[in-house]
Amino acid sequence: MPYDVIIIGGGIAGCAVARELSRYRLKLALIEKEIEAGFGTSKANSGIIHGGHHASTSTLKGRLEWEGNQMWDDLCADLGFGFDRVGELTVALAEEQVPVLHELLDNAAARNVPGLQLWDRERIRREEPNLTGDIVTAVFAPTTGVVNPYEACFTLADSAQINGAEMHMNCAVTGLAMRDGLWTVDTTRGQFQTRFVINAAGLFADRIAEMAGVRTFTIHPRKGEEYMLDKRVQGLVKHVIFPCPTPVSKGILVIPTFDGTIMVGPTAQHVDDKQELTTTAAGADEVFAAVQRLVPGISARDCIAEFAGLRAAADGEDFIIGPTAKRGFINVAGIQSPGLTAAPAIARMVAGILADEGLELTPKDGFIAKLPEPVRFAKLTTDEQKALTEVNPRYARIACRCELVTEGEVVDAIRQGANSLDGIKFRTRAGMGRCQGGFCTARCIELLARELGLPMTAITKRGGDSWILIDRDQSAFDSPTRPELTEAKR
Repeated sequence: MPYDVIIIGGGIAGCAVARELSRYRLKLALIEKEIEAGFGTSKANSGIIHGGHHASTSTLKGRLEWEGNQMWDDLCADLGFGFDRVGELTVALAEEQVPVLHELLDNAAARNVPGLQLWDRERIRREEPNLTGDIVTAVFAPTTGVVNPYEACFTLADSAQINGAEMHMNCAVTGLAMRDGLWTVDTTRGQFQTRFVINAAGLFADRIAEMAGVRTFTIHPRKGEEYMLDKRVQGLVKHVIFPCPTPVSKGILVIPTFDGTIMVGPTAQHVDDKQELTTTAAGADEVFAAVQRLVPGISARDCIAEFAGLRAAADGEDFIIGPTAKRGFINVAGIQSPGLTAAPAIARMVAGILADEGLELTPKDGFIAKLPEPVRFAKLTTDEQKALTEVNPRYARIACRCELVTEGEVVDAIRQGANSLDGIKFRTRAGMGRCQGGFCTARCIELLARELGLPMTAITKRGGDSWILIDRDQSAFDSPTRPELTEAKR
């Protein structure tokens, strides 16, 4: 039987739509070209739930930002991902920037966003003593939060799957056609038919729309480089620190993450290549020069990891959400910042669009809202840790020393769907600490190989050809699954 809805794209928007639609009696599937959900733009997200006052009130982004912001507390209660409303400060370093802060206050008033305040130097110094003394004034917003974006993606996808949605990972779309009132979706893993297609393909949403014959926009990738600091500087700032925003960017930020590290970035550089994820010396110089103007105590010497992500900016810089000229094909495109914040509101909006387009949305009996809470060994008390290890000895063996992640947690992650090193890392934090996997990588590879029934040479960092190990035997170079090694041998 054909599906009622197929969602193309397993980023935060696609996963949120899948979870929302799984509330209803629908035959539903999500198709994602990466090996796991959230492995595109979403895993390189800054992880900020914006306060609701940044985007212009005249835009779709502006409306969905505040609506989405208010939905994250309930989502966190249901799904158990890391989330905390730490608040933010948007600072002015010169008098000429102060009018921009008043625009933010006006945005908040227009949407009835509560709690925003204009702080003077004395209040800023009292609350954030490590900020530069050059700050003229700042807007405080208590509604801003931080979240683990990859964890949110995984749990949204898990929730959708528990409630009946099918997940097809490592499955790239190669063609789309409307035949006899149904959409045929050709993929690298077979052909599917569906009544409705949701195009949530992120950076590649324009290409998917082109396959369907309804392309009316272009995605312009915008690269952002981010840098993670050692936990040694934990507590240097308590709130997310924003400079005054520009028309194309919220600027280079200082972000106290949910897990205690501080992240700085991102840059905002237009690129042509949708695979361009390199970090650069110039990017690092730009980021650290910018954040040191806000927090002088930050040093590049404290950086333990760096990465880049691409924002899916569309023509006009606003979200593109709605039906197209071909019945049953709905775009969810141009989902750049504040796309993470808006994701649950986007999902609700898409459900409404589907209903308007004729899809019957009958609530499902027995929808399972809550996920079982995963073990987080490092957050347990000593007595709780001891009791757990007596029940299951796997939790007595440490896999990741930096983040105190146990083998039990790694095995749990694999059984929940992790099939790569990054899948383990984003579910458990194994490999995210000071040594960046220097201690735990080998053990995680062993556990993946054992649990998945694969040779260790088949284990990858993030899917595709990102293998970690090769066989010492020369025959490995002739393996049909490793053609690039055969080429290298020649």
